[in-house]
Amino acid sequence: MTIELGPYLAAVPDPVAERIAGAREVLIVSHENPDADTLGAALGVARIVEFHGGRATTVCTDPVPHLYGFLAGVDATRTDPDPAVAYDLLVIVDCGTVDRVGAVGRRHAELFERLPRVIIDHHRSNPGSDGASVDWIEPDSAATCEMVALLAVRLGVPLAAGDGALAAALMAGVVMDTATFAHPNATPRTLLVAAALLEAGAPLSEISHRLYRSKPDAQLRLFGRVLHRLEALDSGLVVWSSLLDADLAATGTSPADSEGIIDLLSQAQGAEVAIIFKEAAGETRISVRTKPGGVDATVLTGVFGGGGHIRAAGATVAMPMEPARQAVLAEARRLAAAVVR
Repeated sequence: MTIELGPYLAAVPDPVAERIAGAREVLIVSHENPDADTLGAALGVARIVEFHGGRATTVCTDPVPHLYGFLAGVDATRTDPDPAVAYDLLVIVDCGTVDRVGAVGRRHAELFERLPRVIIDHHRSNPGSDGASVDWIEPDSAATCEMVALLAVRLGVPLAAGDGALAAALMAGVVMDTATFAHPNATPRTLLVAAALLEAGAPLSEISHRLYRSKPDAQLRLFGRVLHRLEALDSGLVVWSSLLDADLAATGTSPADSEGIIDLLSQAQGAEVAIIFKEAAGETRISVRTKPGGVDATVLTGVFGGGGHIRAAGATVAMPMEPARQAVLAEARRLAAAVVR
């Protein structure tokens, strides 16, 4: 049996398909603090470009966390474009705003502004461009990798390309952004795309285990420190905790090892809003999760210049931890109190 994705291929905008298929030297940029969806999407676009005779450079401001080392080709990801390459297209994947590419965008602002651009993203808060790029923004897609899978099929690229490496990279993004299909963002199309990727060789069980069922001891100790200082407000409507630089130093971990803590906090039974506050060089990063039918996480993070999805969003607050915490918690309490169940 062959999984048929044909009915969904019309979702791929013609200009996106044409630019990517026709480019010869493509710069593909993920968001800072990368996860499996942005990395998998970048690797997927790279394989599509190469299938059509072009060359691709994948770039991310931050080093790729060890967790994602199983993705074939991810070790070639650079922190800056190759100065020897004359790029003819910029592709930005899984970034709610262009600024989410991080410092690499500031270091190479002239290049990023000059190149023709394609944006592929699934964040509801993405404002789109001002006409400087070809946008494919699909908020109802569970993952950017789900979109890239459709792009591959639309452009005639076998999902089994690279002995299954393409399928594995795209499946990793779908698994991460749906928590192995547990989040309400998983749609019938998501499941069909996943079935097609599985059919093409993606090791679903192994990927799920790596991303959600296997953690180093040091990471578990980090989780323990953060969970130990869990606090609740308003009879548990808002729960929160903080990740300090001292926690990373004490456990020998990196910021990337904090991935998943917020999902544990969001399991608090009565919580409408769960928040993690993270120290970030004088600023404070927040990760937010909310319950279905309640607070829109993008409304909360939007107050502080952030964005994301209705149930999962984030922001960088331009103030130290304590004042940032006070400001964010005040807004979270206001929004949570307005929820009617």
